[in-house]
Amino acid sequence: MQTFKKFLSVLALSATLAPAAYAGNVTVKGSDTMVVLGQKWAETYMKSHAGQTVQVTGGGSGTGISALTNGTTDIAESSRSMKDAEKAAVQAKFNQAATEFVVARDGVTVYVHKSNPLNELTMDQIKQIYTGKVENWKEVGGPDAKITLYSRENNSGTYVFFKEHVLANADFAARAQTLPGTAAVVNAVARDKNGVGYGGAAYAKNIKPLKVKKDAASVGIAPSAATVKDGSYALARALFFYTRGAPAGDVKAFIDWVAGKDGQKVVTEVGYFPAK
Repeated sequence: MQTFKKFLSVLALSATLAPAAYAGNVTVKGSDTMVVLGQKWAETYMKSHAGQTVQVTGGGSGTGISALTNGTTDIAESSRSMKDAEKAAVQAKFNQAATEFVVARDGVTVYVHKSNPLNELTMDQIKQIYTGKVENWKEVGGPDAKITLYSRENNSGTYVFFKEHVLANADFAARAQTLPGTAAVVNAVARDKNGVGYGGAAYAKNIKPLKVKKDAASVGIAPSAATVKDGSYALARALFFYTRGAPAGDVKAFIDWVAGKDGQKVVTEVGYFPAK
């Protein structure tokens, strides 16, 4: 009898402690483009919100969206819009709609080595380079050297965005080297004088970012808060949070903070652009 009473006592204590053990814990997973931003958001948020834990991991936008669908993350970070089929999967499994939040903006940037004399390319030239129709820099006004292509893996939201908006859904050249994360792309281009890569504006360090021309008659435009906001930069995009249904509790509190003044200040500090 004593043993049974002791068991009930421990069970009651566990029930009392269980909610506290998980209180204030928000999980965020997805975009490698956004992972540095997400980690900075989490770090800053936790400093001013005692008892709150925000865990941020990358893996790619596709990975984050899969985790949202599987119920293993509270928030999916994505550098692309969710596809209709992905939204349908969330609805079917949880009977809740995937809820979208634009939390920052970006200008997908084309990177070349610092020694490359080129300063700009047209959208069509970038397409011809990445589909393999242009293989030498001299064909687009650069040096006589074979172009080395660096790309992202196909679970990357940046890969999907680039394929849709630059390649018009054509295939990447078979010789494009796929790398796991934008930092890896930037590091490869920084070491390769003939290299070219693409990724988020915040990663454009130790390389030369190229201006982008919508067509041959246009002027070259660099990504900035102004050109991304007004759409004059051809590769402007939104960066997203997705949740299952309308967020509540600690998840809502974190998203509200991200969308507010302090969270948007972090966006600028990291090197992206405000959501509004």
